[in-house]
Amino acid sequence: MSLENGVTSAEHFDGYAEDYDGALNQGLSVTGEGKDFFARERVLWVSRCLQKLAIRPARIMDFGCGTGSAIPLLLELPQAESTIGVDPSDKSLEVAKRTYSDSSSRFFRNDQYKPEASIDLVYCNGVFHHIPPAERLAELGYIWDCLRPGGIFAFWENNPWNPGTRYVMSRIPFDRHAITLSPPEARSLLRRAGFEIIRTDFLFIFPSWLNPLRRIEPLFGRLPVGGQYQVLCQRLAT
Repeated sequence: MSLENGVTSAEHFDGYAEDYDGALNQGLSVTGEGKDFFARERVLWVSRCLQKLAIRPARIMDFGCGTGSAIPLLLELPQAESTIGVDPSDKSLEVAKRTYSDSSSRFFRNDQYKPEASIDLVYCNGVFHHIPPAERLAELGYIWDCLRPGGIFAFWENNPWNPGTRYVMSRIPFDRHAITLSPPEARSLLRRAGFEIIRTDFLFIFPSWLNPLRRIEPLFGRLPVGGQYQVLCQRLAT
């Protein structure tokens, strides 16, 4: 995957591998929260969506896992047995393996993991705005091939319709030149890749100083105002 000026996404993120959290929190600090808050809330939302579908994934993939910080959260999903993290950045994977690798978690470069149509759930957060538009459909094909028939894809992206999101991204070194996807663009791309759209939800409406209002945030989940959105979709059984 290549970025501007011929720099690949692997090279781009190699430089942030040892201080990825610091670079991310630099931007997120204006919300009053750190990356751990958003990571946990995303996975909790995925868990609620899966419960409504009566789906309990055993084998889970984090596509674009970076340094692997979502792995322990994904392993908390009901009946989760194992996780696979894939990422193009060798240095990020080194950090992930050093921090999280055990018998239930494995990490690979994208070109090292061969899809076997065996994954129950693929989780992907904030990855596709770093993938050049011309390459996005091929990456979705890779995810499709990883999922078993009936498997679920939780596609998370930053919401470019939210001015706060754009401001936060401008403060994060590796997000400043990213090419965002609007929710309709994401849904269209996912459909082109063959996925069936289940639902679209928007999260992270209220900053920390409006914390009391967060309890009503699920009521506004279908309005395109949250800082991030999830398109939950499925590889239909064939």
